[in-house]
Amino acid sequence: MAEESDLERTEPASARRLEQAREEGQVPHSRELGAFLILIAAAGTLWLLGGWLAQRTAAMFRRGLTLDEKLVREPDQMLVRFADLSIDVLITYSPLLGVLMVAAAAGPFFLNSFIFSPKAVLPKLSRMDPIQGLKRIISWSGVVDMLKAVAKAGLIGGIAAWVIWSERNEIVGLLALPVESGLAAVGHLVAFSFLVIVSAMLLIVALDVPFQLWHYHDKLKMTREELRQEAKEMEGDPHVKGRIRSLQREAARRRMMAAVPQADVIVTNPTHFAVALAYKSGMGAPKVVAKGTGEVARRIRELGAEHGVPLLEAPPLARALHRHVELDQEIPGTLYAAVAEALAWVYQLSNWRRAGGQYPVPPRDLQVPPELVPEAVNG
Repeated sequence: MAEESDLERTEPASARRLEQAREEGQVPHSRELGAFLILIAAAGTLWLLGGWLAQRTAAMFRRGLTLDEKLVREPDQMLVRFADLSIDVLITYSPLLGVLMVAAAAGPFFLNSFIFSPKAVLPKLSRMDPIQGLKRIISWSGVVDMLKAVAKAGLIGGIAAWVIWSERNEIVGLLALPVESGLAAVGHLVAFSFLVIVSAMLLIVALDVPFQLWHYHDKLKMTREELRQEAKEMEGDPHVKGRIRSLQREAARRRMMAAVPQADVIVTNPTHFAVALAYKSGMGAPKVVAKGTGEVARRIRELGAEHGVPLLEAPPLARALHRHVELDQEIPGTLYAAVAEALAWVYQLSNWRRAGGQYPVPPRDLQVPPELVPEAVNG
């Protein structure tokens, strides 16, 4: 039983599986929703602009079917008239076309399925396989689509018959109206009937959208074995992960070295440890911008010498800073006094470089609490 359950698709699709499906163009899709949005947008536009569109259309027909003396004598003017009429048609129906384009593009947003995937448009031989096509037709999904089509035809047909019957007096009354006012009335009548009939599709959409979402996620369900395999793949090869960590450490080291030239002082051991400190206006306390031992310490000292950063030999302070202060962190209060003496020497050294005079003596025996020095902690 355990083996069977591991091979059954009982688990919801993982985030990675859903993302892979989107990359392949597999997203929830409801044709009923798309058709409803297009038709309801068209119905609303016709309801608002039906009379105006009918009048404009009648005027264009009248103009197009009218032949004056100039057109008879100069047939080339027919092309000019045709071009003018084409522009009028485009201008007249551009609001309707614009609304339809927006409605067609809005459908996928309601299902969070708007995506462009080149894989979805690549030709697949399986789509042209008649056997596979027959299987799709007689599948559960095909049966559901057939039932939806029958229900939709019955519902919309019934609503259309009811609308026509309820408006029968107005339809008969159109025969007594003048042509222009009759066309305007026809426009409003058609738009109203269209709006009512399309609104009936809302019930179909309300049933189809949840079904399509359920069907989409049901198809993407995974077995427990697939979930375990995906977890292993997500963890990755230990060698690859080690390489990634190595690259991350190297990138962090490069960023650290880039901060050395902006340091105010580099406290050394003198050879095994090196810690670069910086203090700028607005800081609560001096900050460690670089630190290291061995080869890294040597490189910090070299960069500091190249850029004129003062080097101060203070082994206890260097070891304490290296052990207890992380990169880009301010020094603790217990080291304020020692670091203040070091920075005071840096300022004196800066003045000496500008004005000359007696060389400032580097501070010795900086007061560092014994419990912060690693050797003292280790005994």
